[in-house]
Amino acid sequence: MTDPVDDLTAERLAVALRCATVSTDKRGEADESAFTQLSAHLEQSFPLVHAELELERFGYSRLYRWPGIEPEGVAAILLAHQDVVPVDDPHRWTHPPFAGVVDDEFIWGRGAIDDKSRVLAILEAVESALADGIRPRHTIFLAFGHDEEVFGDTGAVLMADRLRQLGVHAELLLDEGGMITEGVADGVEQPVANIMLGEKGYATVQLSVTEVGGHSSMPGKQTAVGRIARAVSRIQDHPMPLRMTPVTADMLARLRQAMPASRRRLLGMAGIAGPVIARVMAMRPHTEAMVRTTTAPTVIRGGVKSNVLPQHAEAFVNFRILPGDSVRSVLEHCRKVVRDNGVHIEAEGMASEPTVNIQPGPAFELIADIARAMVPGTIVTTGIVPGATDSRHYHDLAGTRCNFAPIVLGERDLASIHGTDERLSRLNYARLIEFNRRLIAQFAQSPNTAPQTSGADA
Repeated sequence: MTDPVDDLTAERLAVALRCATVSTDKRGEADESAFTQLSAHLEQSFPLVHAELELERFGYSRLYRWPGIEPEGVAAILLAHQDVVPVDDPHRWTHPPFAGVVDDEFIWGRGAIDDKSRVLAILEAVESALADGIRPRHTIFLAFGHDEEVFGDTGAVLMADRLRQLGVHAELLLDEGGMITEGVADGVEQPVANIMLGEKGYATVQLSVTEVGGHSSMPGKQTAVGRIARAVSRIQDHPMPLRMTPVTADMLARLRQAMPASRRRLLGMAGIAGPVIARVMAMRPHTEAMVRTTTAPTVIRGGVKSNVLPQHAEAFVNFRILPGDSVRSVLEHCRKVVRDNGVHIEAEGMASEPTVNIQPGPAFELIADIARAMVPGTIVTTGIVPGATDSRHYHDLAGTRCNFAPIVLGERDLASIHGTDERLSRLNYARLIEFNRRLIAQFAQSPNTAPQTSGADA
């Protein structure tokens, strides 16, 4: 069994959580002093990393190169991000979100799961390897973005471009997104490791209406607010169609062995029962996201005073795009269901298409084997990340892409990501560090050497 992390290791993560490295949609609003503080903490806490690895900075993003014994090959690009999302209501938290509280069981704070624990865990593992004289056979890159929560265009995009300039093509690209869950996969009692093979696309659609305006005592048949509300309602009431994709079908096939007999029979007919399975999955939000391009109205605004007819109203609807759909097809769908030429519809801000490898690459089984060793009894499956990660910017730079971390979470823990009371158990943090140690140990071996692990099974 892996023991929970000790106080010193937990405190190094807690100090990072006290740095309020918040990203917002408005450029220039990030607290630069928080990023500077975090950078200083990393360099002080991991002296061997910063003495022996090459470091390039892209703003506050950090690209490390750990040269291998045979430096012309690249074993892995390990991604994580330093920034976090804002806190909606800090008064609802058990501990202040940026206090970095450590107790006997948990390390509390915004970023504890998403994603500072990965930054620190990777550095803990590399520091330990350097102290033990371990060096990878092929070069390893560490890329820690500073703006993942706002699309990564001044961090991950620049670091990925730098790797392209260097001609890098790695065996493995590893980022956040998948994890081990308990009690989340319906009908499955064993822990489930979702090693994601890619992610859905992202688009926010802006709807806008312009009217003449005037006094509210003499309205026409509809106001700008009413018109925009009706458009949003039509989009929400007419979602994009359910569809079984190859990645979701593969995920279910791998889960089949752990499901009740009735569901195993249904999944055994997935080729002809795909539409039925998709409808069943659509009954719960976290599984509906696997079989549909999701629709989420998030902002609506218009008008200046209760007795003034608004001259302008607008709304924003966020879509997470399933493979097979596209930003263009989302816009076409919105125009089709709104059926109102007076509502202007366009993509707003950054958008991305789905990025996914239909089949697991050759390094997938390495990640799967470590996950099974870390948490015995785990069922390993695939999937697709419903949100957006920095790895989409690096998607072409590796033979195998995996979005995964071997932390074990239940529904409450999942709800805390971007929510209230984000926290990571000391045991999960130990698992995360040990996972990276074992991964580095594998990359340090000759390909003809039998696999080994560093430490007892968790």
